[in-house]
Amino acid sequence: MNDKILYNTPMNQGRSMVYKLLSSLFAKELDQQLLQELTASQAQAFFAQLASDPLLSQDIETINSVLNSTLNSVNTDHALLELAADYCGLFLVGTKHSASPYASLYLNDNAVAKDDILLFGEQHQQMQTYLKQSQLTVQSEFPEPSDHIAVILAYVAHQACACDDNTQLSFIRQYLHAWLPRFVDRLTSVDTGQFYSAIAHLTLAWVESDCVGLKGAQ
Repeated sequence: MNDKILYNTPMNQGRSMVYKLLSSLFAKELDQQLLQELTASQAQAFFAQLASDPLLSQDIETINSVLNSTLNSVNTDHALLELAADYCGLFLVGTKHSASPYASLYLNDNAVAKDDILLFGEQHQQMQTYLKQSQLTVQSEFPEPSDHIAVILAYVAHQACACDDNTQLSFIRQYLHAWLPRFVDRLTSVDTGQFYSAIAHLTLAWVESDCVGLKGAQ
C-alpha cells in the first residue's frame, strides 16, 4: 500500500490541520483575511473541538476572546494594527523585549547567553535538508530561516499524513519540543498582551499531547 494512503487517515488529517493552524498564526501578523477565516463558522467549530480537551480550553478561550473583540471593535483596522505591533515587537525585532521564533536561539546556549541569533545556521540547514527530502520549499514571500517555528510546524503538518508515528515523534522531539518550552517561557515573559502568549501555550500543550498520542500508538 502507498505510504501516503496508509498514513492519510482522518485522525492524521485532523492533526495536520492543527499544526497548519498554529503555523499560520506564527507565520505573519493577523490581517483582515485571516481574522475572517478564524472567526468563520468552520474555524469556530474546529476551535470548539480543540477546546473539548481541558489542556487546550483556556488558551482557545483567550484566543477566541481576542479574535471576537478585534472583529467587533468599533475600529477593527486599529485593533488589527495593535496586534500587528505586538507581532512585530515579539517576533520581528531582535531586542531584549522580543521572543525570536528561531530554534537556533534556544538550542545554542552560547547564542542565548549573548542574545545573538544564529540566522541561517545549523538548525536552518537541517530543516532545509528535511524540506528538500520531502520536495518542499519555503515560499518566497516568507524570507525567514527554515528553523522559524512556522516552518517547523508546517513541516510537522506535512509529516502527519506522510510518515509513520515513530518518525513523526522523533522529529517533533528533536526539532520542536527540544526548544519549544524555552520559547514559550520567553514569549510569556515579554508579551504585554494575551493573544500570542495564548497561542504559544496552546502550541506547547498540543505538541506535548500529540507526543503522548504518538508514543502510545507505537
